[in-house]
Amino acid sequence: MTRLLRLAPLLFVAACRPVTPQQADWPINGGPGNARSSPLTQITRDNVKQLQVAWTYESGDHFTASEMQSNPVVVGGVLYATTPTMQVVAVNAATGKELWKYDPGAGTTARTRFRHRGVAVHADRVFVTFRNFLISLDKATGTPVQGFGADGRVDLREGLGKPAAGLSVSASTPGVIFEDLLILPSSVPETLPGTPGHIRAFDWKTGQQRWIFHTIPQPGEPGYETWPPEAYTLAGGANAWAGVTVDPALGMVFAATGSASFDFYGTTRKGDNLYSDTVLALDARTGRRIWHFQGVKHDLWDWDFPAPPALVTVTRNGRQVEAVAQVTKYGDTFVLDRHTGASLFPLEDRAVPPSTVDGEFASPTQPRPLKPVPFARQGLTEDMLTTRSPEAHAAVLARFRAMKSGMFQPPSIEGTIVFPGFDGGAEWGGVAFDAGSGLLYVNSNEMPWIVKLIPNNDTSLYNSKCATCHREDRTGGPAAPSLVNIGAKLSRDEIAAIVRQGTGRMPAFPDMGARNINDVAEFLITGKDKGADPALKNDPSWLKFRSDGESIFLDPDGYPAVTPPWGTLNAIDLNSGEMRWRIPLGEVPELAARGMTDTGSDNYGGPVVTASGLLFIGATNFDRKFRAFDALTGALLWETTLPAAGNATPSIYMVDGRQYVVIACGGGKNGAPSGSSIVAFALPRGGPTSARSR
Repeated sequence: MTRLLRLAPLLFVAACRPVTPQQADWPINGGPGNARSSPLTQITRDNVKQLQVAWTYESGDHFTASEMQSNPVVVGGVLYATTPTMQVVAVNAATGKELWKYDPGAGTTARTRFRHRGVAVHADRVFVTFRNFLISLDKATGTPVQGFGADGRVDLREGLGKPAAGLSVSASTPGVIFEDLLILPSSVPETLPGTPGHIRAFDWKTGQQRWIFHTIPQPGEPGYETWPPEAYTLAGGANAWAGVTVDPALGMVFAATGSASFDFYGTTRKGDNLYSDTVLALDARTGRRIWHFQGVKHDLWDWDFPAPPALVTVTRNGRQVEAVAQVTKYGDTFVLDRHTGASLFPLEDRAVPPSTVDGEFASPTQPRPLKPVPFARQGLTEDMLTTRSPEAHAAVLARFRAMKSGMFQPPSIEGTIVFPGFDGGAEWGGVAFDAGSGLLYVNSNEMPWIVKLIPNNDTSLYNSKCATCHREDRTGGPAAPSLVNIGAKLSRDEIAAIVRQGTGRMPAFPDMGARNINDVAEFLITGKDKGADPALKNDPSWLKFRSDGESIFLDPDGYPAVTPPWGTLNAIDLNSGEMRWRIPLGEVPELAARGMTDTGSDNYGGPVVTASGLLFIGATNFDRKFRAFDALTGALLWETTLPAAGNATPSIYMVDGRQYVVIACGGGKNGAPSGSSIVAFALPRGGPTSARSR
């Protein structure tokens, strides 16, 4: 209460202060500094219950398992976003009326699932990535800008120092503008041979590549010694897929990279593997490395840094320190001095288990912060296993005892439980930071996942995933049909779709990964195990083991194998490193109907905080709720149900004196229904509460 009274005069002053055009907009994906913070104060703790739907935009292009993760950019009263099939739309931000739509795939993308977080807007341009292209559009018309690359497109496969034809590269998160540069992260497959995740800057007017930073160092560059000598020609990944953050005042760009390929078996990349799983600070004008901090050495858990660094300011010894806050999939938060990269809290290089898999060389230690306190449980133990029913507990316990578990326990032949899992802890929705209170907000998944290594051939893959029901000879059984000659009935793409999405009594296997799914489809059609070809063993990219596809550790009824909460929302005091509050986030409707409430659920998409003390978040997968919390206490102040799960980060903006909160509603995660709408909320027109900021 004392804190609220202390803030009240400041909030009153802010509410009465005129809003500048810059404050009225949401000009950049994630907000300035990726802090997901809005200075607008028209919507308050007192009136948030009056929020109502102001408008809904429906793109109408969703399909089974499609997603919509866009964080809308709002500039000058126009909202820009991407749809499930990667069409770019511009709509009137006050009414939701469509102004233009651009289809980068020219009508060919109708049933292709994209995970894409939106666009970058600057001057008279809108920039979007589609497959291997960076595209520049006219902001007023949505047409490609001639003079940018070739016909408005730059091929991102070019300029990486390798033959373009053999590369696969895109970007799921838009780049950032600094002066005359568009600085772009990338999304690449984590297979071998791989595409490197180098960070690049392009002239935003012409598309000409201006600089490149090699995240997989080349001979003579710092970090090259942390890989085998020829690894740079083979390895891929180490990419800043979650986005980059620019500090215009310092002329610095910050990136947080992911794991190197292959994710779970690193025999071709012995060493620490800089700059994978690394927070990088680069000179924004040249790409020169200023400092780096590696969070995971020789990553074997796909524990990418899942969100871009957030620019924060913290109090240390009575003075303000500019820093970056970096959350992790495994529940730790690193707080690093923005100028030097030094940790603002003590670090410990902690011993971790060795690998028992032939050819693997796991790092003997990993860096861990002593503060801030973890925002997720870490390392699954028996006392965490579900107690939802005696039967569920017994089944889960038996599986648990047959596998390996523990923090930084390497993947294994027996199967290893990774907790938090490959989807976090923290995820790509990132964090929100309130400079006034020093609180960092992060939503977290508490779902254990399983990774199992199998011999690298198609027969082992089929036997691991399919033979239990369809038998090793593919003749089927009482619960599953024969797959003999399945190629005469279904095409390769149709088989792959069934494996990915499921059908009838067959569950979906979306987390097998594209390569595994395609290999199974090929094996079923041809009957030939191309992975058993002896000639492959002379291929430097061939691995002795592969993953059989990552999966969530569930009980027999399909619920998480751990006790709740299965998802949380956390407020961390970055000045002290302590947890200010922590609450379950989300519910599973059918369990709530039976009295099992406040379980939390898996959640995707991040929070946003306002200067009036509100925290808005959708994210929850199955209850489809959009919620507003008191940012200081975590008290729920308002909630509504969305057309589909809001697996995206909201944006907050003002048009003609009216404040809006908008979120993309795409669903489609982990079996949840899909959608394709963007919904904006505002206070009712004409009332006294809607005129406090003007």
